[in-house]
Amino acid sequence: MPTHQPGQEVFRSVLPQDLDWQPFPAFPPTARLAVVVGNPSEPAPYVVRVKLPSGERLMPHRHTEDRVYVVVSGVFYIGLGDTFDEEKLRAYPPGAVIVLPGGTPHFHWAKSGQYVTQVTAIGPISLEYVDPADDPRAA
Repeated sequence: MPTHQPGQEVFRSVLPQDLDWQPFPAFPPTARLAVVVGNPSEPAPYVVRVKLPSGERLMPHRHTEDRVYVVVSGVFYIGLGDTFDEEKLRAYPPGAVIVLPGGTPHFHWAKSGQYVTQVTAIGPISLEYVDPADDPRAA
């Protein structure tokens, strides 16, 4: 008999209007995170959505967990490296899938308007800024 992750033993759906968008301490104050499936603080699979408003940046950071991003809406700009460099940004449209290995330094910019990405990974969720001065939790 197959085993299930907590909350996955019965069929259910999550509609966009049912998402509970919350501030996330590691994000700038205007960014939001919504848990879609699972508990990101646990060592188990999770799915979250991240909403970054127009003009907002996430400075260079890393995640310990491997991540798969799906662009839900807007254009997702992501660049690789330890320093924010606009020349390194690549634009991904809705429907694009980005595979980001754990430990990869990267940065985001909502350069052309708000975007929403969906992140699938195995927790616990993590975010460590390359420059500790960029971390909103340190303020």
